[in-house]
Formats: sequence, C-alpha cells, structure tokens
Amino acid sequence: MQKLEWIDWVVLLVTLLAIVGYGTWQTRGSKNVKDYLRGGNTSKWWTIGLSVMATQASAITFLSTPGQAFNDGMGFVQFYFGLPIAMIVICLIFIPLYHRLKVYTAYEFLENRFDLKTRTLAAILFLIQRGLAAGITIFAPAIILSVVLGWDLLTLNIIIGLLVIIYTVSGGTRAVNVTQKHQMVVIFIGMLVAFFLIVSKLPQDITFSKAIQIAGASGKMEVLDFSFNLNNRYTFWSGIIGGTFLMLSYFGTDQSQVQRYLSGKSVKEMQLGLIFNGLLKIPMQFFILLVGVMVFVFYQFNKAPVNFNPTATEVVLNSEYAEDFKTLQKEQQDIFNDKQKIISSFIKSENPEAAKYISIANEANDEIRKEARVLIDKASEAQNIKVESNDKDYVFIHFILNNLPRGLIGLLLAVILSAAMSSTASELNALGSTTTIDLYKRNTSKKTEEEMVKASRWFTFAWGIIAIGVACIANLAENLIQLVNIIGSIFYGNVLGIFLLAFFFKFVKSNAVFIGALITQIIVIALYLLDLYDIINLPFLWLNFVGCVIVMAIAYILQTLTPKGKMVSV
Repeated sequence: MQKLEWIDWVVLLVTLLAIVGYGTWQTRGSKNVKDYLRGGNTSKWWTIGLSVMATQASAITFLSTPGQAFNDGMGFVQFYFGLPIAMIVICLIFIPLYHRLKVYTAYEFLENRFDLKTRTLAAILFLIQRGLAAGITIFAPAIILSVVLGWDLLTLNIIIGLLVIIYTVSGGTRAVNVTQKHQMVVIFIGMLVAFFLIVSKLPQDITFSKAIQIAGASGKMEVLDFSFNLNNRYTFWSGIIGGTFLMLSYFGTDQSQVQRYLSGKSVKEMQLGLIFNGLLKIPMQFFILLVGVMVFVFYQFNKAPVNFNPTATEVVLNSEYAEDFKTLQKEQQDIFNDKQKIISSFIKSENPEAAKYISIANEANDEIRKEARVLIDKASEAQNIKVESNDKDYVFIHFILNNLPRGLIGLLLAVILSAAMSSTASELNALGSTTTIDLYKRNTSKKTEEEMVKASRWFTFAWGIIAIGVACIANLAENLIQLVNIIGSIFYGNVLGIFLLAFFFKFVKSNAVFIGALITQIIVIALYLLDLYDIINLPFLWLNFVGCVIVMAIAYILQTLTPKGKMVSV
C-alpha cells in the first residue's frame, strides 16, 4: 500500500485545520444557554438539513458503505426506505410540539407528560447508546487510517477525538452547525471526484452503462428484495417497517438529531430542513453504494488482493499458513484471467450465458476470499495477534490509496475524517446538553446562565474523553455501519414507544410507562443476544419495531389492569 506524499498531507491538514479553526472562531464567546445549546435559534433550513445529514453520515458511511456494496451490492439502500415517511411524521407531530414547549432536549417533554423518573430513564438510555456510538465513530476511521498511515491506533483515536472536542466545547450547537455545512461540502466534492475517477479508470471500451451491465451480471444491482425471508437482513419490508421505526426514533427522539433542528429560526425552517434531508438522503446513500459497485467493476479488470486489509495479509504470510495463502492467491489469479475472457465475450455479445459465467466466477472468487479469512484468523490466533480478517471496511480506502492521483488522496482522507468529526461533534454536543439539562440542572438547585454553559462545556469535554476511551477498547464488527445501527436498534424502539405513548395514549400514566420501558429493554437485549447466538432469527432492524410495540403493549396492559389511582409509585 502506497504511503502519503507531501501534497496529500498538505491537502488533508489544511482542510481539517481550516474547518476546526473556522468553527471555533465563528462561534467564540457563546455565553448563554440559548446560544450554546440551541445555536441562538438562528439556523436556516439548508443549515439544518446539511447538519442533520452530516450527523448521520459519519466516517463509517464513507468507509463501510462502499465496502458493503462491493461485497453485497445495492440492496443496503433499502435500509433507508422508511426515512421519508419518518420525516413527514416528525414534521407534523414532533417539531410543532417541541417548538411550542420551547424544550432544549426531547426528554424535557416526557417530564411534562409523565414524570421526572420517565424523563431520566429515557435520557439515560440515550446517553448509553449514543456514548457507545460516539466512540465507534472515532474508532472507525482511526483503525483504517492506522493501517494506512502506519500510526499507532491509540494516537489516532486521541487526535481525532481532541480535534472534535476543541470546537464542540468552544462553540456548542452553533459551532457544530457551522462546521457541518463545510464538512458536507468537502464530503460531496470528494465522493463525486472519487466516482468520476473510478469510471475514468475503467478500460476505454467499458462505458458507464457497460459497467452497470457487468455489475448486474454479478448480482450487484439488485436494489429491491420483496421477500419476507428473515435470513435476508435488508429487504423492502424491513426498510419500510423497521427502517421507519428506526428513523422515527433517531430523528424524533435522539438528541443528537433533535438538537440540530431545534436550532432553527422557526417551525417552518425546521420542517424544511428535515424535508430536505428526507429528499436527499436516499439518493446520497444510493450514490455512495454505487461508488462501491464501481469499485467492484474496477477490480473486474484490475487485480485485487485476496484480502484488502494489508495487516491481515502480512500476518498470514509470516505464519505457518503462508503457503496455503499463496495457493489461494494463485487460484484467485487464475479466476481473474479466465474472467477477462468471459467479460469480453459478455460485453461484445451481451450473451446471457456469459453473464451467468461472470456470476459463477465471482462466486468462486468469494469462496477463495472466505478461505483466506479463515487462514488469517488461524494465523492471528497462533501468533496471539489481534487482526481483522473481515475486510469490507478496507475496500474503499485500499482503492483510494493505490489508484487515485496525489492530492486527491489527501482530499478523500479529509472526507473520511470530516465525516468522523461532524457526526462525533453532534453526538458530543447532544451528550453534553442532555447531561446538563436532563440530569444536572433538573436534579440540582437553580443555576445561572453562565454556570449552565460552563457545566455543559465540562460535560461535553467529559463525554469526549469517554468516547475516546470507548474508541480505544472497541473491536471491529462484521461491518462498522451495521455495528452503529445495531447499537441504536437495541435502544431506539423502546424510547420511541415511550414518546408515542406520550403523544397518542393520554390515559397511560407514568408508572405503567416506566415499568414497561424497563421490562422492554431487558426483552430487546435478550432478543438481540438470542439472534446473535443463532437461537432465533430476528435481524436487528426489526428490533426497532418489536421494541416499540412491546413497550406500548406492556404499558397499555399495566394501565388497563391497574385500578385508577392504585398503581404504586416507583
């Protein structure tokens, strides 16, 4: 893997330092709570829309999503099908209510509707899941870049975390919103440049339409899956049902998102910002997946490694399994050579039989890659070295470093780090705000505006240190983008159910909701563990729907069975 040259370092450092410096300078001197936690309610709809999008589009999106498409095709886009539905519901119900109550956090509403303990429980559930997610959004780019740059992983975790802490602590919500606009510009430019460069690097006779045909022949362009098979993690139905509940909870009750649109000048600006996000998010994810598919097509004509993680390859080649691994490399080369003839025949004649053989060749290549992962795991275990054999998250960064021109490599690395910083900043900002408003302020004697801002800064700083700590002990899952969504799905359905009970079931009281939420969280965690160990089959997206339904059902039943005024206070 090539090392960075001076021009890449210049582009990377200038981009990152400019964003951090600009955000810190523009938002210096935030003295009151409204300015610090709600950005002074000055944000326009486009700022809200880009900030909401940047919060969700972490570095994981730009590292993992192309690798997801490289391996499994375009089907992952179905994950986002529920987002437009969720945006409409939030615009009609959540935003007007939050604005009318003038809340700083989503969980303030729950005390107005139920009581302090229900508000505190929802806030704590948010702090747990978002605190873990913040660590992963730091860890994701750090572990990849540690391989690329040859830097110590611990050092990179600390650098990324501290860069985010600087401007988030300094300027609060407004600093996050200001920097995210520029981060999204960098991200959009970087991904567009990457896409056009990938297409330009294909053989001269391979047009974009022919590239799509090759991808289609390998099953990578299958966007929609209408099956009800729970073995398929991403289907139209899981996206519409599970995805809607996930997005409702994420954008409607997760403070990292709620805080983005609460900074709006008016209800209309908030609503337009979310509608903008709803209209643009699916096309953006489709495009990022398409970048991954084009990388797949590129490697139909260019030799790919058996495993894209260079550290994993190095470990296995220095082990007793080296000869077996070299045999797999030779078999992969033979498949690649045969595939060139098949693809040439397919492009010239568009013969369906040739398309079938492309698919067969790629399936054989996938089997070799699976065998390579087994050898890597054995080699790392034998040498007592922890190395990741699943290389989905390394596919795109491998392509960037080995095939893009100098300077543009620095730009794409800036894209990855900008995305990491934007999402992490939103998370730390929300964690600090929630801790200050829902726990510290609500459970202490009244504080002055200046004291509250000071407390929020310190809590944001503390959560930043915790996130760095989580990043330093985190482990790669099957795919980083899945790991973040799994963590959210374990908690989101339960929290969403609490809010829906508050909105639509006025006769359900606080104790029933509180007990129901505690029971539900235990059940959802148990369901996830049962699926993890293959005792049941329940893809994580469905946990959002199941958790929401369970908490509403338990609270409803408890309230119905309890004589009026008889439920014991908890």
